[in-house]
Amino acid sequence: MEKQTITIYDVAREASVSMATVSRVVNGNPNVKPATRKKVLEVIDRLDYRPNAVARGLASKKTTTVGLIIPDVTNMFFSSLARGIDDVATMYKYNIILANSDENSQKEVQVVNNLLAKQVDGLIYMGHDISDSIRSEFSRSKTPVVLAGSIDPDQQVGSVNIDYIAAVAAATKQLLTSGNKRVAFVSGPLTEALNSQYRLRGYKKALDEAGVAYDESLVFESQYSYQSGLALFERLQKAKATAAIVSDDEVAIGILNAARDAGVKIPEDFEIIASNNTKLTEMSRPRMTSIDQPLYDIGAVAMRLLTKMMNKEEIDEKTIMLGYDITERDSTK
Repeated sequence: MEKQTITIYDVAREASVSMATVSRVVNGNPNVKPATRKKVLEVIDRLDYRPNAVARGLASKKTTTVGLIIPDVTNMFFSSLARGIDDVATMYKYNIILANSDENSQKEVQVVNNLLAKQVDGLIYMGHDISDSIRSEFSRSKTPVVLAGSIDPDQQVGSVNIDYIAAVAAATKQLLTSGNKRVAFVSGPLTEALNSQYRLRGYKKALDEAGVAYDESLVFESQYSYQSGLALFERLQKAKATAAIVSDDEVAIGILNAARDAGVKIPEDFEIIASNNTKLTEMSRPRMTSIDQPLYDIGAVAMRLLTKMMNKEEIDEKTIMLGYDITERDSTK
């Protein structure tokens, strides 16, 4: 037997109230007598009525849906951010449509357009890079956009992050202070503003303050994957690096494991500082020292900022910077 779709009309009839009253109860409008509200909620419960989000969206011109663009669902950095986003979305009764862009700029444009076609009320973008094509999609659509855990140098869209320049400078300084003459900087692609304009600047700043000359042969670009980290260690050894600051935790674990496979002692012969303090840093042996970005909070604050934008609330600051720490573990002296 096919399940009958229960409509707002059925609820109104069963509860002997108008459809407008049912609508007010469903949408949390306070102008309903408590006894009436209780009766309507009981009928909703008994009939298992589920308001039709699409129909509701047509009536209010809002779908209460947010599009979440995630470059790699399997990377713990993004999944930690997504948890914070999801919790706040639930609190404000927004649904989330998750789209995986595979860190591919053509696919990103396609994904943005697909989400906009679904009439989402807002977008949270987690890509490390805002390409010109993505930027033009953002400005063409009037949909509010917030970046979570990334940064827009042009500050056209909202973003929530940490001070990446200061964080990388602090980590680099720590490695120099513990006696390393050749500290490598392992970064994601330098075409990404986050890496070239922020993290690399932090690295250079620390070298400069310590009176150490910048050496390009100690800067390594890498994809954000464990495999890339494994492959990199040999190159770090050839460059005579004795320490590395690594901008992705999977890459850091790859370097750590390759070092141990090569019989290199961590941290005695080689020190590593990771960047995201995801669970991976606790799971590795030795456990890894890391810049600690409050990933869950970054996600939560990004979603809250987006709700303000979607509701056209007053916003003091489009770029929000949260604090960071360096969590000391066993991959540094």
